[in-house]
Amino acid sequence: MTSTLQGAVTTGPSDSSTTSSQSAPLPADPAGLPPAEPDTARAGIAPGDDAKFAETGLTYDDVLLLPNASDIIPSDAVTRTRLTRNVTLNIPLVSSAMDTVTESRMAIAMARQGGIGVLHYNMEPDAQAAQVEIVKRSEAGMVTNPVTCRPDATLAEADELCARFRISGVPVTDGPGGRLLGIITNRDMRFETDFSRPVREVMTPMPLVTAPVGVSGDAALGLLRKHKVEKLPLVDADGKLRGLITVKDFVKTEQYPLATKDSDGRLLVAAAVSVNEAAFQRAMGLADAGVDVLVVDTAHGHSSAVADMVARLQREVGSKVDIVGGNVATRAGAQALIDAGADAVKVGVGPGSICTTRVVAGIGVPQVTAIHEAVKACAPAGVPVIGDGGLQYSGDIAKAIAVGASTVMLGSLLAGVEESPGETVFVAGKQYKTYRGMGSLGAMAARQPGSQTGGGYSRGRYGQDDVLSDDKLVPQGIEGRVAYRGRLAGVAHQLIGGLQAAMGYTGSRTIAELQQAKLIKITGAGLRESHPHDITITAEAPNYFDR
Repeated sequence: MTSTLQGAVTTGPSDSSTTSSQSAPLPADPAGLPPAEPDTARAGIAPGDDAKFAETGLTYDDVLLLPNASDIIPSDAVTRTRLTRNVTLNIPLVSSAMDTVTESRMAIAMARQGGIGVLHYNMEPDAQAAQVEIVKRSEAGMVTNPVTCRPDATLAEADELCARFRISGVPVTDGPGGRLLGIITNRDMRFETDFSRPVREVMTPMPLVTAPVGVSGDAALGLLRKHKVEKLPLVDADGKLRGLITVKDFVKTEQYPLATKDSDGRLLVAAAVSVNEAAFQRAMGLADAGVDVLVVDTAHGHSSAVADMVARLQREVGSKVDIVGGNVATRAGAQALIDAGADAVKVGVGPGSICTTRVVAGIGVPQVTAIHEAVKACAPAGVPVIGDGGLQYSGDIAKAIAVGASTVMLGSLLAGVEESPGETVFVAGKQYKTYRGMGSLGAMAARQPGSQTGGGYSRGRYGQDDVLSDDKLVPQGIEGRVAYRGRLAGVAHQLIGGLQAAMGYTGSRTIAELQQAKLIKITGAGLRESHPHDITITAEAPNYFDR
């Protein structure tokens, strides 16, 4: 690594694992067996070789950005960036695929802020696909495949549909893709006491205020306004339901101008999968549900199983879904995923606050160096890097991007927000939310009847999906709690505000320009000087937490 860690397009020597010392003879086996034939893809460095140790690894606390001449006001800095080859976000934030961080509520909130959420896979496949549908149906310019019910359905069934998809009403048709007969809303059911009644007795029947397919947004809003209705069904010449426009979508567009959406105006969502055959079938279900990005998410992405899964998914659904591979921490690992066809590479082995991989297995690369090495392979190929883990402050996001990441994946920084699925607990009068690593015993032992062992699907992330007994699991994570931090919008505002401040200091108008910024290595004394010191903090700041 150069002393300045300059930019995303920096090139440098290959990993030390690819040096000429690979030709060293294999040591004799202690049991007297003949040495195995070397695997040229994995042949390493013999004991005693001076090349045994790679360069010193750096992490976020080891570096600072150098200020530069600037005419950039932070609020003018543009944070739009690439998540993958084909997916662009308005802010470089991705919520982690963890069962105490990202489910549908978090994914919706992330997309509305301009980022994206990755739904975890520690749940049944059908449940994960249903989470995708919830996100995709949460808002849209036009709902092209609206949820409907039949006139002979009960009010209880209609109410369950509304609750499942978090909608206030459903059109009534004579079958899938059928003629529009009416509409049933929460308002119609509000004072009903007998929910066994059929929908036809309570619904508002045709004729309704409708519009033809292809109606403009302004015309649709005009009809909603004129007739004081909240839903506008779109019908064809035969009276068949072809879509739905709601007033809430117009309101949400004004409320969340940076929201990341697909070409149909629906929020973007990603979902994680593992690498076995069951995971492939899960991925097919997620693609059918409308997921935008699939993340092949394992602890060791530099493996044949991950490369094979990335390549297989790229062949099967790559034309409509972008594929991310991970996690890796070396240039060679990133190159392997690029060769497999990954649309983005996720970097990070062991940097997370709840991860114990580095102490349990002795494996990992400090995160700044890991990103820097991965970028050497990814930048020439035009493949974005996602920096996953190890971020504690908004300044770390700026450092990750300066080293070459296009986005960052956040776990602990988001686990405490209202929208995370972690349980809220109170300790000594203070509010917290539970947070655990996907390699923790709790996550891997979670009861999932459909999994190979009946335990948590997250076992597959750590290569333990064949472990039948919980007491034989070897965890690589812990369980804990983080302080409650309020709603995501406020936290995201502070994180992006810090990033934009860094862009102002470095004279970077765009993320691409920030990737050209220089960094300086600092000492432990420099780190202590960087934090508040020689004072007792009497009032907390929303973007700084004492460690």
